[in-house]
Amino acid sequence: MAITSANQLELLQTAEAVAREKMIDPSLVVEAMEESLARAAKSRYGSEMDIRVSIDRKTGRATFTRVRTVVPDDELENYQAEMTVEQAKQYMDNPEVGDQYVEEVPPVDLGRIAAQSAKQVILQKVREAERDRQYEEFKDRVGTIINGIVKREEYGNVIVDVGRGEAILRRNEKIGRESYRNGDRIRAYIKDVRREARGPQIFLSRTAPEFMAELFKMEVPEIYDGIIEIKAVARDPGSRAKIAVISYDGSIDPVGACVGMRGSRVQAVVNELQGEKIDIIPWNEDQPTFLVNALQPAEVSKVVLDEEAERIEVVVPEDQLSLAIGRRGQNVRLASQLTGLDIDIMTEAEDSERRQKEFEERTKLFMDTLDLDEFFAQLLVSEGFTNLEEVAFVEQDELLVIDGVDEDTAEELQARARDVLEAQARAALEKARDLGAEDSLIEFEGLTPQMVQALAEDGIKTLEDFATCADWELAGGWTTVDGERVKDEGILEPFDVSLAEAQNMVMTARVMLGWVDPADLEPDEEDEVEDAETTEEAEA
Repeated sequence: MAITSANQLELLQTAEAVAREKMIDPSLVVEAMEESLARAAKSRYGSEMDIRVSIDRKTGRATFTRVRTVVPDDELENYQAEMTVEQAKQYMDNPEVGDQYVEEVPPVDLGRIAAQSAKQVILQKVREAERDRQYEEFKDRVGTIINGIVKREEYGNVIVDVGRGEAILRRNEKIGRESYRNGDRIRAYIKDVRREARGPQIFLSRTAPEFMAELFKMEVPEIYDGIIEIKAVARDPGSRAKIAVISYDGSIDPVGACVGMRGSRVQAVVNELQGEKIDIIPWNEDQPTFLVNALQPAEVSKVVLDEEAERIEVVVPEDQLSLAIGRRGQNVRLASQLTGLDIDIMTEAEDSERRQKEFEERTKLFMDTLDLDEFFAQLLVSEGFTNLEEVAFVEQDELLVIDGVDEDTAEELQARARDVLEAQARAALEKARDLGAEDSLIEFEGLTPQMVQALAEDGIKTLEDFATCADWELAGGWTTVDGERVKDEGILEPFDVSLAEAQNMVMTARVMLGWVDPADLEPDEEDEVEDAETTEEAEA
């Protein structure tokens, strides 16, 4: 393969043909050719030489040049590609370090091996350009729906032709009952596009909740126009789904718009999802109200929300329990996904039994600790008192509203409660010292003797030990494991210590020990200004 005038134009023609076939920029192909010819020339003239090739974009003429760079005397290493200032004076006027001397060299006659090597370089560069083009094309299409044609199936994964590339629909992203044959048309959601060594990987999904949301956007013009918004989606792919919608136009019913005339709109989505049943639910900012809607078609008697734990208790009539839970727990699971809350469902009888048990436990607590008769203890519980601290430190007026309680009785009740609490504190403190708790921990502000005892029982006996704790270790929290929320029990959780309080106590301990500079905890003036502006905007 000699570069002669006879085949100079063939370089450009080849570049154009390859570029059209691969749908890439012809200049990228020409650059690949230049690099391949330069590599072949180096094998002819010497690998240490800096040989460069330039192909004229109009005539196709390939020019071979040798480049030598001027370097300081003490840095001269490669005599073939570098020269000193003194040596450069033979070729250049007033040479300086960094200057380059370029001289043309004769074109090389490529042998069979060199030509094959050049071909490999060109193919490699073309493949890289093709991969870059595919990645740039599809990276911005993540989150959209694409149509393709099934090419083949590999180990349960479907390879899809999406026009200018291939995508993969993994078997865990297929709706359970689906099967495909070569040539079948398929519609899927582009879940991810990654740049990998073997080329861009386009991952599709038909089970993603976003796929359903995008299908509704295609079928319901009001969603596309932003009049109706999809707030949440939960799916059991191929079986059942729930979708929450809200309308920003009071004259448009969001549920009715999504259902369509005689169910035409929702039916189009159902057909695409292989008959998946879809419950369309009106969104509500009030979480308990929204949950009641999400549990449809079951009827709900009562809802109790624990915002801190992100849990919610739902009470339903006995005959509605199985409907609320659903087959294999499907209905409550989807409602939990939709609301982002853990849901405990119980019947009215179970709720009544639980409340009765709590009433009896609190009654017994007051009877045993305050030396009260059962009737008087029940009065306290009925008025909402749940523990000794509430009795001991509540405003006396709240005790006086109880029938039969005068000022003397109220004072006696509070005195008894305080005595019991003090005795419990002394016992807890003694137990903590016996376990090895040091004064640095015992005297730390914010920790009660009972808290110190609980910490000591868990092996936390010094302020240093306490400062190494994470806030969730003290206050408890929730961890998601394999899609399920798992409860992390906190050491101080029985004492109703919140996550924010735990974090504040740990940081205070670290400051006291000198581990943290207090200045680092103070917000910058810029942050304060931004926070103030954010607050003003929210209020506006």
